[in-house]
Amino acid sequence: MTADFFTLMRSVLTLQRALVNEAALAGADDLPELLTCRDVLRFATVEGAKTLRLDKKVGSLSPGMEADLILLDATAINVAPLNHVPGAVVTLMERSNVDTVIVAGKIRKWNGVMLDMDLRKLRCELEASRDYLFDAAKVDKDLFRV
Repeated sequence: MTADFFTLMRSVLTLQRALVNEAALAGADDLPELLTCRDVLRFATVEGAKTLRLDKKVGSLSPGMEADLILLDATAINVAPLNHVPGAVVTLMERSNVDTVIVAGKIRKWNGVMLDMDLRKLRCELEASRDYLFDAAKVDKDLFRV
């Protein structure tokens, strides 16, 4: 499974609802409240920063915090018609909706284009790392294996 922000948020929401539904079908009476999309967004931002002990630096927009922002394209067809922003972010959006990224006040992606990044070099480094790990683990590098 991909580790992108959107897939993980959607997975948390779906898994919790599936577990509560399973308990309800089994006849449980003391069911937890269902998570909301706002809950999941909070888990992915503020609570994620707390868990990593980075909440004094990132996770919320407050004075003295690093300005880490993701600007999302809410006009894209995959979120139309937009009728609930937290719901759209958690249940409909994906990486293609990320228009602009600002990390520690520096623009890293603008209008859908990565800035100051050699993607070809990065891809080569990632492939070399994969090959090293496969070799170290004595795993056959058959990219089409089942």
